[in-house]
Amino acid sequence: MKFETNLGSADRMLRLVLGAALIALAVTGVFAPWGYVGAIFVATAFVKFCPLYAIVGLKTCKEC
Repeated sequence: MKFETNLGSADRMLRLVLGAALIALAVTGVFAPWGYVGAIFVATAFVKFCPLYAIVGLKTCKEC
């Protein structure tokens, strides 16, 4: 599987915000341990690649 960009700007921003919120909830104990799934959202936002999107064949970026 080749790691080609498949996340657009809006999708990346949403993943960053949602991921940070989930991590914050996990750290405070409100939504633990599932809140650590937010780290996956943050990581995929930074690398601009989502493995699940690649499997399904979905791309949310206009330039890719």
